[in-house]
Amino acid sequence: MKNSKITHKITQGVYTLTTQKGGCIVDAVARVGNRHDAPLIAVSVAKTNHSHQLLAESNRFALSVLSQKVDPEIIQVFGFNCSKDCDKLAQVKHHEEGAVPVLDDTLGYMVMEKVDAIDAGTHTIYIGKMIEGDVLDDGEPMSYAYYQEHKDDLVKTTTENKETAWVCMACGYVYYGAEVPEDYKCPVCGLGKKNFKLKDS
Repeated sequence: MKNSKITHKITQGVYTLTTQKGGCIVDAVARVGNRHDAPLIAVSVAKTNHSHQLLAESNRFALSVLSQKVDPEIIQVFGFNCSKDCDKLAQVKHHEEGAVPVLDDTLGYMVMEKVDAIDAGTHTIYIGKMIEGDVLDDGEPMSYAYYQEHKDDLVKTTTENKETAWVCMACGYVYYGAEVPEDYKCPVCGLGKKNFKLKDS
């Protein structure tokens, strides 16, 4: 493959997906139709992501639309932590709509009732019927291309202990340690050690 980074040019947005017990950052979201005059929205979630399990066990989920001026803490909390290890929702301002938590510091939200799940190999495509939605701010949505261009500013790459940071070139996940283990797999996109680059100080 000559350059897989062409996928960074796909015009898709960046969102937080939330359920009652946690959530994650997602970028593969699309409107795919209507059911009983309600929009149908599809979201693809990696099977290696704990949020995949949370969503499989949930009847409803929400997508909050991130802006270009989003607080980087939201990217860090929902993109680079696991819901098994911490309470992500306790770290950000949110409220409930349709019995699902949605984030306050976003352009708006869509609450979905899950209607289908399609096995796509490494991912599952969940389809939901929108039962609630609102616009909270009129800012510019963050695109996947914008995220890739600005991820150094959006992703925390140092710690108080000055640990070495290795950045996944595909998704921006940061691994801290002297070396990335040989058998390590990125918990966000599933790629291995060779996809990580040492973060310049």
